[in-house]
Amino acid sequence: MNPSAKFFLFAALSLSAAMSVTARAETATPMMDLVDVQGIRSNQLVGYGLVVGLDGTGDRNQVKFTSQSITNMLRQFGVQIGDSSDPKLKNVASVSVTAMVDPMAGPGQSLNVVISSIGDAKSLRGGTLLMTPLRGIDGEVYAVAQGNLVVGGAQAEGRSGSKVTINTPTTGRIPNGAILEREISSDFNDKPVITLNLRQPSFTTAKNITRVINRTFGPNVATAINQGRVEMQAPKDTQQRVILMSMLEELTVVQGRKPARVVFNSRTGTVVIGQNVKVSQAAVSHGSLTVTISEKQQVSQPNAFAGGETKVVNDSAVDINQEEAQMYIWPEGTELNTIVTAVNSLGATPDDLMSILQALHEAGALNAELVVI
Repeated sequence: MNPSAKFFLFAALSLSAAMSVTARAETATPMMDLVDVQGIRSNQLVGYGLVVGLDGTGDRNQVKFTSQSITNMLRQFGVQIGDSSDPKLKNVASVSVTAMVDPMAGPGQSLNVVISSIGDAKSLRGGTLLMTPLRGIDGEVYAVAQGNLVVGGAQAEGRSGSKVTINTPTTGRIPNGAILEREISSDFNDKPVITLNLRQPSFTTAKNITRVINRTFGPNVATAINQGRVEMQAPKDTQQRVILMSMLEELTVVQGRKPARVVFNSRTGTVVIGQNVKVSQAAVSHGSLTVTISEKQQVSQPNAFAGGETKVVNDSAVDINQEEAQMYIWPEGTELNTIVTAVNSLGATPDDLMSILQALHEAGALNAELVVI
């Protein structure tokens, strides 16, 4: 082979490799969109509190724990109330208070809280949440919530009993209504390795993440443990570890093939077909059978001179109508667009589409997982 031919072959291979890299770069996804870092997670808090200042829409007498809570609170302020007393409270409601703590949040930071009625209050509009401790799963208090509620729902009721409700008036929010008092500990800076948990487990994605990390930071830095976890060596110095995580946020990875799924929602009739869904060669027939039964009553009046009696006679009519069934053949490897077009041409409803796809799955012609929610 002459030198010019060798140069042409080398240039062609280089161009092919460059086009391949460019194609891969177009489909790459930021790494941190594919994984969760173990040790960096949100935490949930919950508490029990009282909402006061309601305009007669609070808990009624059958909710005993609301009056007990008010009695206990007043005793802490020096107001003596007998055990046998039952205060009639219409402006107070017992509520649950929930909040989400962001990862690595420190004391003094504000949290959004959600307040939900746990009694029979009609509305929380215009109410104020009294100071409520929020506890974690370990029972320790981590935050304190208090403030005025923002309620998006409303309710109006007339004397006749008719009422109109918009949204849910028994649930509200307090933006920045809680203050974090204690830091929730994390072992992120203590472990010698950083563990990346894949949000969608895939051997191909785990392999690609490992390759990108080792190509950036050096060989044997990252190791794929299984299809859902990748571990990488991390420096002990916290500043260097922050820099490492910052560099990980800039890396992109080619995600592995996503599983083909067809999702059914039997309650709403919603059908969602993934992009990777394909079918093998199959023939589908869609038709409907309608049975109609009508009942009529006729009056029979025989000749009176012959001694006959007037009677009511039932006249039943039964009709069976079967629409013409259409047969459609899907060739091998048919993709999403063809499936949807063919099913629409058959005039199928979402319920019929569920039946068709389930039948294709049972026949082994649908290479997708059926998920019912």
